[in-house]
Amino acid sequence: MANIVITPMTFRPTYELDAEIVERKGTGHPDTICDYLAENLSRELCLWYLREYGAVMHHNVDKALLVGGVARAEFGGGEVIEPIEIYLVGRAILEKDGKRLDAHDLAVESAKRWLRENIKNLDVEKHVVIHTKIKPGSKDLVELFERFQKKGEVPLANDTSFGVGYAPLDSLERAVFEAERFLNSEEMKKEHPEIGEDIKVMGVRIKDKSRLTIALAFVGKYIRDIQEYFQKKEEIHRKVKERVESIVSKEVDVFINTADSRENNSVYITVTGTSAEQGDDGQVGRGNRVNGLITPYRPMSLEAAAGKNPISHIGKIYNRVANLIAQRVVEEVEEVEEACCYIVSQIGKPINEPQVLDVSVRTRKDLKSLEELVRKIAQEELDKMPEVWKGFVEGLYPVA
Repeated sequence: MANIVITPMTFRPTYELDAEIVERKGTGHPDTICDYLAENLSRELCLWYLREYGAVMHHNVDKALLVGGVARAEFGGGEVIEPIEIYLVGRAILEKDGKRLDAHDLAVESAKRWLRENIKNLDVEKHVVIHTKIKPGSKDLVELFERFQKKGEVPLANDTSFGVGYAPLDSLERAVFEAERFLNSEEMKKEHPEIGEDIKVMGVRIKDKSRLTIALAFVGKYIRDIQEYFQKKEEIHRKVKERVESIVSKEVDVFINTADSRENNSVYITVTGTSAEQGDDGQVGRGNRVNGLITPYRPMSLEAAAGKNPISHIGKIYNRVANLIAQRVVEEVEEVEEACCYIVSQIGKPINEPQVLDVSVRTRKDLKSLEELVRKIAQEELDKMPEVWKGFVEGLYPVA
């Protein structure tokens, strides 16, 4: 039996505090782009390894850097003057059993495909240059990875690290998450093609008052002039406010591009729909956690889950499983109002035998009466942990 402990949640609920802050960086934010490109590369590597070797090989491609370009945005068009540069860096098995992986081509094609599909106004051949530095992994970590494969056993943790998750999302967290997802939805893009993918939402709650401040990169070629810009912004403001308030069933103040100035003819427009064209750089791990949010008032891990191998890298696996356990506990144990889960590994030990798995629960019931059911859920997820990699490879578990 794993070292599972069930503890009472003794701190005040976040939603009862006088203040709360929540952030989400949307699909086209430079940091989120880096996360997705790293994760997409890991998935492509997994699929290549499965196809060629019959098993996922050791890799960690969790380092990516985006260097913003230079652009001239204007109403009705604009141009990218200097391209965005993206660096994909990591470690991977490049050769085995006489079969060699062309990591550079795989990484470049993987990145271009994702960018084409997700940043609609970006011309990947003209606006982006992709550099790769993928080299073999360290001998000891490769050996550790292969040790369990040879025996067909449970994967061994490649690091001593931890993961954390919680449930459910509170009202402000749902508002922030759903605002970005709505603005980046196909529904809204059909109605408003001028909405770029680079959307950042900052949510602030002071007692019962909530507000969302949204940075939204408009695409200049779909807007004739500054009058139409403010008209479109007002339409989008009304729609996102209505959507968010319908979800959280309370009033939420919404602000979009608050630095805009009609008098100074200064507004947030881009050529491509992302500030990566000029205004900002990006890096893996600086954005959303695996639940899609940045929540300083909640327990969080600073691990960059994107791009880590899904077989044995604790920084990826434990953060996902901790969230799954917390969600199941809240959904399946009626008396539990809130749950947090903390899991700590030990390098070289089976991934489903953590040093400790702590499920902290908030309940008005006697905790002793719930321990057996909560422990059962945690153990079930530990038992399934050796198969969790499949969900990452299939794209079922987002990391940003």
